[in-house]
Amino acid sequence: MSQTVAQNATALSPRRGRSVAAVLAGFVTVLVLSIGTDAVLHATRVFPPLSVRMSDGLFWLASAYRCAYTVLGGYVCARLSPSAPERHALILGGIGFIAATLGAVATWGRADLGPAWYPLLLVVTAAPCTLVGGKLSHAAG
Repeated sequence: MSQTVAQNATALSPRRGRSVAAVLAGFVTVLVLSIGTDAVLHATRVFPPLSVRMSDGLFWLASAYRCAYTVLGGYVCARLSPSAPERHALILGGIGFIAATLGAVATWGRADLGPAWYPLLLVVTAAPCTLVGGKLSHAAG
């Protein structure tokens, strides 16, 4: 009996490591693509310099690609997960929800940084977008 417990514990470690790696890969996907796109749009002057507040229209553009990248992050996370891909995508969405909530709290009342709806939109779209990515991964088989 004790051998079975030890074997099960050993078998869970690699799976847990793959789960953590899958969620981390999804998070890094969203982060790198979002920051990279921001940098390109600033460098090409689509976005103004960092010291200048963007128009609401540009915040909508940023929202659109961030949602798309968050779906992709959920997809990557689910594809790399060792099991329960949609659950892994939702865990990633929970992490995104927490990160976006912290960002919203930190920037609340700072009209110089952007409209109040922008960080709230990131909060409410984090989990649904990653779940869509997880479902797309499942559909892709």
